[in-house]
Amino acid sequence: MAAIDKDILRLALPALGALIAEPIFLLTDTAMVGHLGAGALGSLAIASTILQTVLGLMIFLAYATTPRVAKRMGSGDRAGAITAGFDGIWLALCTSVLLIIIGLPLLNTAIAAFGPEPEIAAGAYSYLAISWWGLPFMLTVIAATGLLRGLQDTKTPLIVAAAGCIANIGLNALFIYGLDMGVAGSAMGTVIAQAGMCTIYIIISVRAAKRLHASVRPDWSGVFSSAKTSGWLLVRNISLRAALIILVFIATSMGTTELAAIQVAQSIFFALALALDSLAIAGQAMIGLELGAKNTEAVAAINRRLCLWGIVFGIVVGIILFAGSGIIPRAFSTDPEVLSALTALLPVLAVSLPIAGYVFVLDGVLMGAEDARYLALAQLVAVIGYAILLVPVAQMWPGAPGLWAAFCIGFVSFRALTLGWRVRNRAWIDRAVEKGIS
Repeated sequence: MAAIDKDILRLALPALGALIAEPIFLLTDTAMVGHLGAGALGSLAIASTILQTVLGLMIFLAYATTPRVAKRMGSGDRAGAITAGFDGIWLALCTSVLLIIIGLPLLNTAIAAFGPEPEIAAGAYSYLAISWWGLPFMLTVIAATGLLRGLQDTKTPLIVAAAGCIANIGLNALFIYGLDMGVAGSAMGTVIAQAGMCTIYIIISVRAAKRLHASVRPDWSGVFSSAKTSGWLLVRNISLRAALIILVFIATSMGTTELAAIQVAQSIFFALALALDSLAIAGQAMIGLELGAKNTEAVAAINRRLCLWGIVFGIVVGIILFAGSGIIPRAFSTDPEVLSALTALLPVLAVSLPIAGYVFVLDGVLMGAEDARYLALAQLVAVIGYAILLVPVAQMWPGAPGLWAAFCIGFVSFRALTLGWRVRNRAWIDRAVEKGIS
């Protein structure tokens, strides 16, 4: 177990830093925009929900790339591992072009679907109209990160993410306050930071390909194969984002104060959940590597150990959040009503984190095994359960606290039940070994 723990720490600690960077981008935006007023926070809530929905759907570019690369590493094919990674990068570029062409004309329609007030809608559009052009940078970063994780390298993504995060804070301060661009300035700063990160990743990936004599040109059969195997992960991600859209949609109907509080709580949730997901990243890389080597005993041991780590990690983070629930809200708003609403939401989030730790770990383990079909179906079942749960919760616990509890306790618990059922025995390991390298 000591060797497994050492590998988990070696991969998870750098991954933790890199994973935190992306929500810190959003938390930075939220904190800086929050001091512009509740209306600006409401605009950011809708705009970031739409953008994060797209990015959340596209996270399969990393989740599908990591195990494909890791399996080839485990089998000893290092050049093939790099090639599999570039399949993911080319898929990211092709996908981003399609999203720009299709998505730009639909931005106002997407914002209007939330039913916001005109001022909030205008602010949301100013943010999205700029952010949308940054999708090629953002998606390439996601895919290249998956490549490096598959190569068992989580330190480089940490360094790149840290540099991007620092740049984002400075750029946001410049555009939001220095140039008085408001919500639009937040988007501009983030896009420029993402462009810099993308450039660094491309340089690193190309150098690795040259070193191992792997081709960087698009192998369209590999790209299409990557797209095909990513289909179920896309379904999974759509189901997850549907739950988040339901959350924000209902919060919007409750009013600006509730929407602003839910936005901040949701931002904190993403920061902490992705921090817990550092263990899932370690799971993807380690499980994929051992499956490539057909070491089934190691796969089972890694799964057991990661589950324990996830629960303990969730308990520790939950205790810290609960203890700070009266102080943390002041970093995001000065509006008394928003502060009061947010103070009631954070303890609910703290209670859910041990369950979330277990869920995120199992997500990573099953992704490492490329069990994408089951992950998609399990996520769909959880969303349906969450939607049904909202009906009695709205009657027994009305307002933002009840809505938030249904999401971060109810929805996450449904996910825990479905994923836990999958790993109750070793059948999932046998299936992954029989599948081989895709």
